[in-house]
Parts: sequence; C-alpha cells; structure tokens
Amino acid sequence: MQIAHGFHLTYCTNIHAADGWDAVLANIRRYAPALKARLSPAAPFGIGLRLSAREARELRDGGRLRDLRTFLDDEGLYVAIINGFPYGHFHGRPVKADVYAPDWRDNARVDYTIDLAHILAALLPDGVDGGVSTAPLSYKPWMADATAADWRDITRQVARVAAEMARIRNERGALIHLDIEPEPDCSIENTDESVQFFTGQLMPHGAPALAAEMGLTEETARELLREHVKLCFDCCHFAVEYEDPAEALRQLAAAGIGIGRVQLSSALTVDFPQSGVESEDVSRVLSRFADATYLHQVVERQPHGLTHYPDLDVALGRPGGTAGREWRIHFHVPLFAREYETFGSTQDYVRKVLALAAAAPFTRHLEIETYTWDVLPPGLKVDLLESIAREYEWVLEAGRCEIED
Repeated sequence: MQIAHGFHLTYCTNIHAADGWDAVLANIRRYAPALKARLSPAAPFGIGLRLSAREARELRDGGRLRDLRTFLDDEGLYVAIINGFPYGHFHGRPVKADVYAPDWRDNARVDYTIDLAHILAALLPDGVDGGVSTAPLSYKPWMADATAADWRDITRQVARVAAEMARIRNERGALIHLDIEPEPDCSIENTDESVQFFTGQLMPHGAPALAAEMGLTEETARELLREHVKLCFDCCHFAVEYEDPAEALRQLAAAGIGIGRVQLSSALTVDFPQSGVESEDVSRVLSRFADATYLHQVVERQPHGLTHYPDLDVALGRPGGTAGREWRIHFHVPLFAREYETFGSTQDYVRKVLALAAAAPFTRHLEIETYTWDVLPPGLKVDLLESIAREYEWVLEAGRCEIED
C-alpha cells in the first residue's frame, strides 16, 4: 500500500510455507485480502511476491500469469517487488547455505532471475518501478579460491540480467531493477564490499559487456547499469554488521549505488553477563534459536574489531565461553517486539532507517521481511495473520506514516 513520502509498503510472502505455484496462490488468497481489509480497505494493497525457480516456471505456463493479474486487480492488490533470493525451497527442511545456490556464476541463477523480471513486468502497476531481489552473488567460503575470471563471470552474468531488464523497459515501459542483497558471510556483506563490487567490478567490466551486447556506448551502458542494478538494504543484515545506517547510506549514494528497496527486518541481540554461570544460563536459552533450517550468522563486537561465526550453534560452542560478549545474530525476529525473553533486538535500527528514508527518500519500496515464525521458540509464536498485521501497524507507527488513498 502507498503510504506517506510516496513509499510502497509491502510484506514478503516468504513468510508462508509453500511448494509449487498452487500453494503460493492459496496463501495469497488466504492472507492478502484479509490484510487489505484490515489495513487498507480503501486503497490498493501491495504484496512482495516470493517465488522459487520452479514456481516461477509454473506461473509463466499457460494462462496462470494472466489469471493472477486478474485476481489481483479484482481484489485491489498489486505486486511491485519480487523476492528472487532463494532459488529453491525455503521452509520445512534444512536450507542453511543452500539458500545461496546456485550462485551468480551459474546460468540457472540468471535464467531464474530473468523469469522473475518477465513475471514482474506483467504484474507491475503503471507508474511504479519494480524490483527483483537476489542473493549477494555467492557465499564467501565458496569463493575462497575465486580468481579474477570468476569475478568477471559473475559481473557479466549480472550485466546479462540488466540487459534483459533494459529490453523489457524498451518494449513494455516497465522499469525493473535487480536488487542485490548483502548478507553476513557472503561475497557482498557490507557497505565496503558493496562499493567495491559496483565500482571495481560492475562498472569497469559489466559496462563493456552490456555495451557490446546491446550495441551501446560504454557511457550509456553505465547509465543503464545504475538504473537496473541496485542494492537491497536489509536492516537486519546491516545491523548485524554493526554498520551505522546514515554513514552506510551516505557511502552508497556517494558511489552512485541506488537502493531498490529497504527490507524492514530486525536482528536478535545478546549482551552476555560478566558472570560465567549467568552467561551459561543465557546461552542455554539462546540455544532454542539455533534451528536446523536457516543459517543464523553471528557477529561479535570486541575492542579490537568484529569476529564472525558462520552459525549460531558454532558461536555457542566457541572455546572460552560467552561471558561478557556482545552478539548480533542474523535471525529475523518480529519487528513489533523490542525484547525476547532475556534478549534484545535491533528494532531501533529499523526506526533509524525509517527516519532517514522519511527525511530524504532514497527508495520507493519498504518491505516487511520477517520470515522466521516457523522456527521461533514456541513461546514467541502467535497467530500468523495477527502477527503480519502487527508488523504493519508497528511500521506505520514507527514511521509516523499514514496510508494514502
């Protein structure tokens, strides 16, 4: 739905477990009209569509895409952004590092992303830009022995998608961008690495590739890359990296990197007591969050810098105990709760980003992206429809935003 400052506020349907297009559509039918009736009865209500590669292929088959557009129009719903990060399944069985596969060296990732771009072109409302989010190129352990040729391959693949998005705009008038999403322990995980990729790889190597493919000058190709390749600013991810949001956004803007969307998400924070016994008690409670489905990267702040752990169970098993440690954990906890048992959250980080966006809008898309209800400890789970509505209500209050007709 459109709110103050021209933002489109949506929620990502990756919160709903689904396997196949029919299951995705069933979730949309069940939740989206009910949320619209509660939150935006008099104005269109947007959803952030999450599709696996299989579901994208199924949606493009026959008349399903046309039927979806008809359903959305009839219900007063719309789709302006798609989550193209997880290629395969995302619920019900272990995902872990497989969420980054295939990475951007693989043609399957390119084909999947292009499918999503064409789907979005068919669904996008007039006058609204659209975004397809994607994985942060690869997972750092997979790139440990990467060569310059590997990085050139990744860059050319991104340029291929930008070229297809440029063709879609020329043919259909739909402006769609790829939104690369930095994440802890990935090939792009923070501001510095984002700037390095855009200025050190995409522009010097992607622009010539795009220019050659489309018969353009390199200057025009660079302009197209800036329009069609942007960043997804996930609040949880940047908070886990202990990045100051104002400084991060300043650096990204200075490098000419656009923000395709802001994902409104909150990380788990833990300040362990100095007492070893009390710290062990906190660790035992925290172990309930160490599920077998998702990676929950941990970043520990110390006087000499940051220490990364690839998953929560690894951090909890570190030698020397946890007494006196400060952790931020990649676990998308609900926005509306500031504290969880003895733990905190980066809720205030989300407030800061909302304030920065309101003061000087740098994107049109705000997406609620809390997908971990299935793996939350039992005491933190509530009715899903009620939870999603509370997320919206928190964002509207935190951003002091009114719905626009």
